[in-house]
Amino acid sequence: MIKVAVCGACGRMGKEIVRAVSNQEDMKVVAAIDAPGTTLEGQDIGEVAGIGKLGVKVVGADKIAEVLNEARPDVLVDFTVAEAAVQNVKAAAKAKVGVVVGTTGLSKDQMEELKEAVRRENISAVVSSNMSVGVNVFFKLAEEAGRLLKDYDIEIIEAHHRKKIDAPSGTALKVAQIIAESSGRDFEDVARFGRPRGKLGERPTGEIGIHSIRGGGIVGEHTVIFAGPEERLELVHRAQSRRVFASGTVRAIRHVAKGSKPGTVQSMQDVIFGETA
Repeated sequence: MIKVAVCGACGRMGKEIVRAVSNQEDMKVVAAIDAPGTTLEGQDIGEVAGIGKLGVKVVGADKIAEVLNEARPDVLVDFTVAEAAVQNVKAAAKAKVGVVVGTTGLSKDQMEELKEAVRRENISAVVSSNMSVGVNVFFKLAEEAGRLLKDYDIEIIEAHHRKKIDAPSGTALKVAQIIAESSGRDFEDVARFGRPRGKLGERPTGEIGIHSIRGGGIVGEHTVIFAGPEERLELVHRAQSRRVFASGTVRAIRHVAKGSKPGTVQSMQDVIFGETA
């Protein structure tokens, strides 16, 4: 039985993870961690997630070390915010617990902190800006298109619900970085985030435009446009439910629970294409 701790357990994705894990025959939730001082502390996470009592109480992240010591999970899943995710991973690493991180908005410095904790404690880890299997196939297709259509104009449009706190999405940034690399460009030089009102002049050659839309309850949509002089190719991924991210997370949990490549931060590409290799 794979024992799972969930950080950000009371958030939208956290509750999806609790439901998905509880629905697996080979997994169970053993710890539910939310923000320090959460008003839901002491409540049963199963009831919070709407699936009935699981016998696991919500605790604040200020008690994470104590909880990990008592619950002894095999894997910690984190869907929180960047700063909290780094601290949660450090605590998990110290407790020798593998991690699956779906939190977005991690800076380069934060990623380095996270990687160092994984290396230092030699734990297994999967970190991905998007846990969807379809999105990771989308990444592969975008990589190949970027290589073959490097002379085309490239625009990326992402749309999410009005409560999403980071922009652009981690997925949009990831696909832009993949395309920049596969088409021989420097991401920092060619990324253009939106365009201001006014006269812009001719579009610079090689630019990759990245645009964000926020509204309503959009779960997540990403479109990459490759525009040539006589044709246009579009790659589109639309998430219809947050369950798609939970399903991918379950696959990542199994991957980490096997102890795959300890000391190395892997991605969902490793999880998915490693399974099919």
